[in-house]
Amino acid sequence: MIGFFTAFDVLSMDVAHIASALPMADDQTWFNRPVIQQDLLKATIDTLYMVFASTLATVVFGVPLGVILAETRKGGIAQNRMVNRVLGLLVNTGRAIPFIILAVIVLYAIRAIDVSWLSAIGWKAFAIALTVSAVPYFARMVESNVLAVSPGKVEAAQMAGASNVAIMAGVLVREALPSIVQSITILTITIIGYAAMGGSLGAGGLGALAINHGYQRNNFDVVVITTVVILIMVFIIQWIGDMLSRLVDHR
Repeated sequence: MIGFFTAFDVLSMDVAHIASALPMADDQTWFNRPVIQQDLLKATIDTLYMVFASTLATVVFGVPLGVILAETRKGGIAQNRMVNRVLGLLVNTGRAIPFIILAVIVLYAIRAIDVSWLSAIGWKAFAIALTVSAVPYFARMVESNVLAVSPGKVEAAQMAGASNVAIMAGVLVREALPSIVQSITILTITIIGYAAMGGSLGAGGLGALAINHGYQRNNFDVVVITTVVILIMVFIIQWIGDMLSRLVDHR
């Protein structure tokens, strides 16, 4: 009987020792980790700012550039071999430079300009780098979208006496709008990935959180949480893009 109680006491001590070694509910991991509680929301907002600003700027510059590339080619309504070759060279050069290298060049340029309202660290500077990198890529997508428009629609507009500018804006862009919206969706998702990579260059946002507080400090839970947030952003943007593409499709 004494031996039974002795064995029971030993077993109880072992269970207590094992239980004390297990992580408690208030352990500083996952959503209990202070960096997640304090910085996750700000990092998400910074990433959204960066993605929205660079996507908007890319669309503003990329759509006209893509239309001009399409219509200054041989057989286009504004055929101009010299303009087409110069723009094509610039676009191809921008696409050929790896993103990280191009981002570093842009950040060095920002440092050289040295303006008070713009620092080379943070999402604002990296939004500029993202725009410079994304415009050539997006312009080629828009060019393909415009070239897919039926030539008959352009001919009908020409017979009605529409100017080249009116045809480009009112016919080509309008007819290609569903495809352009899908291209914008792809662009935005690509920029999200690049924005995450920018964490290694001081861009801030979710990428910096995953790299600085996750990977470099061996906090796997931080990496997982930031990855899930990025995935949610991608899924939402893809859903919105598909919905808008259907809404603008008048065919």
